[in-house]
Amino acid sequence: MSPLDAPKQPKYYSGVRPGMNDSDRIAPDCAGLNFFEIDHQFQSLLPLYLTQDELNHFSPHFDAMGEVAGGRLNDLAMQADKNEPVLHPRDRFGRDIDWIDYHPAYREMEKIAWGDFQMAAMAHRPGALGWPEVTPAPIKYAFQYMFAQSEFGILCPLSVSETSAYHFEWADDPKLKEMFWEGLTSLDFDNRLTGTQFMTEKAAGSDVGEATLTAVPDGDAWKLYGEKWFCSHADADVALLLARPEGAAAGTKGLGLFAMPRRLEDGSRNSYRIVRLKEKLGTKSMASGEIIFDGAKAYAVGDVENGIKQMLRQVNLSRLSHGVRAAGMMRRCLNEALSVARYRRQFGEPIVNKPLMQGQLLDMILPTEQALTAMFYAASAMRRADAGDEAGKKALRIATPLLKMMACRDNVPVATASMETRGGLGYIEEWVNARLVRDAQIGLLWEGTTNMNALDVINRAVGKEHAEEALLDDVTGWLDAAEGCPGQLRSRLKQTVSRAIDFARAVAADKGNERHCRQAAAGLYHAQTTALMAAEGAVIGAAGGDARRLLIARLVLDRRLAPQDPLKLDESPFEAEAAELLLSDTPVSLEQATALLQR
Repeated sequence: MSPLDAPKQPKYYSGVRPGMNDSDRIAPDCAGLNFFEIDHQFQSLLPLYLTQDELNHFSPHFDAMGEVAGGRLNDLAMQADKNEPVLHPRDRFGRDIDWIDYHPAYREMEKIAWGDFQMAAMAHRPGALGWPEVTPAPIKYAFQYMFAQSEFGILCPLSVSETSAYHFEWADDPKLKEMFWEGLTSLDFDNRLTGTQFMTEKAAGSDVGEATLTAVPDGDAWKLYGEKWFCSHADADVALLLARPEGAAAGTKGLGLFAMPRRLEDGSRNSYRIVRLKEKLGTKSMASGEIIFDGAKAYAVGDVENGIKQMLRQVNLSRLSHGVRAAGMMRRCLNEALSVARYRRQFGEPIVNKPLMQGQLLDMILPTEQALTAMFYAASAMRRADAGDEAGKKALRIATPLLKMMACRDNVPVATASMETRGGLGYIEEWVNARLVRDAQIGLLWEGTTNMNALDVINRAVGKEHAEEALLDDVTGWLDAAEGCPGQLRSRLKQTVSRAIDFARAVAADKGNERHCRQAAAGLYHAQTTALMAAEGAVIGAAGGDARRLLIARLVLDRRLAPQDPLKLDESPFEAEAAELLLSDTPVSLEQATALLQR
């Protein structure tokens, strides 16, 4: 029988359709992975910033957080993002209740953050997660860093609850401490209070001196009248807010700081209304609203003529937390991109082998690792500051707005590049990339825009407080102590740091140079992080670990600090060879890194 006479096969046979198994060609994401286990650079830095006792005690907890972040928390975050809070202004009897209804996924995330890991209390009370002392800043932020890789939105209520508690320590008012501090720092999830801060008004955004919310004396308390325009965590148990005492001077000097409870001592509602919730681009799990105050009872926190100075202390803490969250989100974006690039095959090979893709991945690696280093540096400066070290206070003063400005700024292109790596699927809300892109945008806005943080760095931290001196001393000390750092690279790094500081000082010295503030602040950040990364890589490599941070430091120097000619071919083989090493899971030895750096 000829082939022409053979019986025809049906179009579909054996129950298998052609192309059915093509789903296997779609690259996986990071869901289900342990985010601590896969973050080798984070692990390698922990011994540099933690004591051995701290490392021994908290490593199992880091592992637990990594497992939760990659697993249950990741699933809950996806659910909460798609099921936003709902405001119920009135009950069926017409009574003003302004009750916010949260999806169960959000409530479970609260339990993980406040209860399981005691993240709001660990910086205030001994005993969190079994640690006998107050948890040091590097450890606190390490938990936030991992948590942010799955959920950004709820970290706003968490952070602002944690930072609100400081006001009642600083004010040293026993009554306020009893009313609010005890609950805000409770290790018991069921007995906790949540906090927030309200600053923004319709006419008072960055210029808070335009605030019009009025405070009227009422016995041992005050009554508030007016409106706040953007109130994140709108239904918190206690809100810290700026208001102008009746008859006080205009501008920032006339503002006082007040603590306003959600409910009064008899359990009744305070006299303010959440009139609506904001429809936001991102952070959809968390409720942000508009609030009208109609005689709401509040308590003065400290000197009512010094409110802005007090509030800025909390703002700086929030800025640091924002930078940490951006660092965590960039790590998630990078891991998602690497997952795709190593798995996805196009034109006969994994796309990670393609030179253009390698360049795109390097564009993600550099800011991600810079932010990780900047996070740990700022956290270590806070540890020193908390111990009373004056140099630590100065270092923290400049490291905080630098981290906030640059990590949040870098997070946007990194999130976008990660989405692009996944292709069209990255645009689909079933994958995490779209949410990462949306959530990245808010880091540019909360606690000061890029411009506001640049002005803070240059005009105030450098121009008035000379905080760059502490930064210079720290960076120089790190480089001098890193014996494994090649001498030529060390010299180049020191020169670069000195140039960045000289430029920042020159910009700060003349108000006419304000247009250069962003440029000067970015230069400080790049110089700081590249020098510290080189020192970290040398120390880790000398101990037999992965020295790749030395290569990353050189790339930051070349790509983000050196003059660039966009119309000239790169004649150095360094970047291509460095990319091969950096995109491999194999550790880079100190000898390998040193040899390549000499090219």
